[in-house]
Amino acid sequence: MKTIRPNTCDVLIIGSGPAGMAAALAAAPTGATIVMVDDNPAPGGQIWRDGPGVVLPLDAQRHRQALLRHTNITLLSGTRLVAVPSHKEVLLEDATQGWQLRYDKAILCTGARELLLPFPGWTLPGVTGAGGLQALIKGGLSVRGERIVVAGSGPLLLAVAATAKAAGAEVLRVAEQAPLSSVAAFTATLLRWPSKAMQALRLVQHGYRTSSHVLTASGQGHLQSVRLQQGAHVIDLACDRLACGFGLIPNIQIGQALGCALNEHQAIAVDDWQACSLPDHFAAGECTGFGGSDRAWVQGQIAGLAAVGKRDEAQALWPSRQRWDDFAAALKQHFALQDALKNLATPDTIVCRCEDVRHRQIATCNNWIDAKLTTRCGMGACQGRVCGAATQHLFGWTPPAPRMPLTPTRISSLVQKPAKIDRFE
Repeated sequence: MKTIRPNTCDVLIIGSGPAGMAAALAAAPTGATIVMVDDNPAPGGQIWRDGPGVVLPLDAQRHRQALLRHTNITLLSGTRLVAVPSHKEVLLEDATQGWQLRYDKAILCTGARELLLPFPGWTLPGVTGAGGLQALIKGGLSVRGERIVVAGSGPLLLAVAATAKAAGAEVLRVAEQAPLSSVAAFTATLLRWPSKAMQALRLVQHGYRTSSHVLTASGQGHLQSVRLQQGAHVIDLACDRLACGFGLIPNIQIGQALGCALNEHQAIAVDDWQACSLPDHFAAGECTGFGGSDRAWVQGQIAGLAAVGKRDEAQALWPSRQRWDDFAAALKQHFALQDALKNLATPDTIVCRCEDVRHRQIATCNNWIDAKLTTRCGMGACQGRVCGAATQHLFGWTPPAPRMPLTPTRISSLVQKPAKIDRFE
């Protein structure tokens, strides 16, 4: 695998999780020059994230080795896409420099991020996203002997609890907001996906509770206890960490910056070939909607094949994709968020952590722009990625398309070709 910084390529793949890896491996046999860009230090995405003490699954190891065997694949790890200067051209930046790359086709595999909803105490040290805690543990964070509560919604909670337990933590509770009837109905559907059924059996936790959600987190300077609504009862648990995530939402910022249309679920819209509304652009994986790594993999294969003109081979994978689309639909149906979660925040609860904007300051605003102009909500370091999704769930607001640069960027990178960049705000 090459280690240079190319300026052109046939196929640009943004993201090297399961979807990106699948797309690259599907397209590589044609001999097309392929560049994979990812800001993580190694390919695999969140599900196959590497780190101290992590033993990667055999599938992940095989896929990495397969990437290495293709000399026409250039993997740019630790690299971010920071702007779109012009059509089929992107500005990239790594730890030492920025440069521009032109491409013929692009495949967006930008994944998803956690939906974090504000509640009293959610900004205390010791409170993280569920997937965030999993990433920290994989990255070397020691949780041995710590008491941990995992709360929110979806199968990710069980995976996070298993990771924490394997690292020596005591998992006190896994609080799933969905009711027992919904979880039971979802479990019954898993007979259609035996591999998922086996995975669920391996991940089941003694402290798993349905109809349960976080109310408050408390502590002096750091997390010391969590209050949960558990059915009709309210319970308090002394703990050292709270990992809280209310599902996943697609990462669409790069797609929006390129000009790709979104669907009714605020994910990148694609057709049967995984093609976006913008010609020569494709998308695969969780940026098209949450559905797990198996769905992401087959979508990535279809996108990679379609991008290099292998449409017959791509079409042969449609039945497999449909099978995993059905799994995604079951997840969405049975783990839909309850309305009670919209009322967790009190008037004093911080909604925008970057700018310390509280719920009472934005509750009377009409939309996202109004809140932003009035309170600076969304104008901090995360540029609304956290509070934008939260306010969309709480108030139904739709954040505007991102402005460039998409992330904090060195001035030396921005002055590469300033005349081609429309605006930096």
